[in-house]
Amino acid sequence: MTDPRAQTVGDLGERALLARILAVLGDASRAEVGPGDDAAVLSAPGGRIVVTTDTLVHGPDFRLAWSRGLDLGHKAAAVNLADVAAMGARPTALFVALALPDDTTAGFVEDLARGLREACAELAPGCAVEGGDLTASDTLTIAVTAIGVLDGGPPVLRSGARPGDVVAVAGELGAAARGLTLLFDRFRDADGRPVPVDAGALTAAERSDLASQLRPSPPIALGPAAARAGATAMMDVSDGLLLDATRMAEASGVSMDLDAGMDADDLRGGEGHALLACFPPDAPLPAGFRPVGRVGARRGAPVTVGGVPVTGHLGWDPHRDWDAGRG
Repeated sequence: MTDPRAQTVGDLGERALLARILAVLGDASRAEVGPGDDAAVLSAPGGRIVVTTDTLVHGPDFRLAWSRGLDLGHKAAAVNLADVAAMGARPTALFVALALPDDTTAGFVEDLARGLREACAELAPGCAVEGGDLTASDTLTIAVTAIGVLDGGPPVLRSGARPGDVVAVAGELGAAARGLTLLFDRFRDADGRPVPVDAGALTAAERSDLASQLRPSPPIALGPAAARAGATAMMDVSDGLLLDATRMAEASGVSMDLDAGMDADDLRGGEGHALLACFPPDAPLPAGFRPVGRVGARRGAPVTVGGVPVTGHLGWDPHRDWDAGRG
């Protein structure tokens, strides 16, 4: 008997594949009109919504030799949920477009859908996949649009930092970058092609770093918590603390001095999706945030570390740093 999970996208066709995806997503929808119609209908408490989108492409963003469908679904949700949280909003819905090669198995797509659902349940309870699109492509691509609500409060922008503010971070720094280095250093063959990860060859610390890269779990609930605590500026650290702090400082017209003592991975490593926020000096930091610096009036460099201007490679730039091999 043929294993249903081994059937390919090409064998099933769009209608049957969509039915399999919806069966995995189940009854998690919280929309007024959820998956199955031409469009979803969502409620918008407070009258304003936050919208973001992110795309994962096989090659520059992930390698199938290294990532399971479950992990990819989780990561695709997590990176978008983090952007919503960084605005101080509560995520409420995801819309997922999949571009799939015909030889992709139904089991892989079901696992991807399961990863999306599990990430929502774990990181943003009440958020669910409410719609999307399926199409064919030679390159596996996952495009996610995330919706969030502000619950009556103002959005927290990256342009609001003020002199005297405390710079703080919630979530991991450096671990995802170490995990990516591990993949490229240890799990490629002599020709540079990715090979499956041998978890038994890794230490506990290496397995943890690898999980941070393949299956990030950013502190989504701390975005709205930071907003309620009076955060003046906030953003998702997706490209490295130095690079993203530079973006925040430039948008706010200030300088930031980060604490000395953080290593290169903490400062320049991306993809961990920690939250970077600024708070007034007299505001208690929400539990989960830790201070990492201070905001000052703009003088010279937008970001310094221990008073020393930073130079060189500040963080991840996909147009400069990505490896074109698909693997």
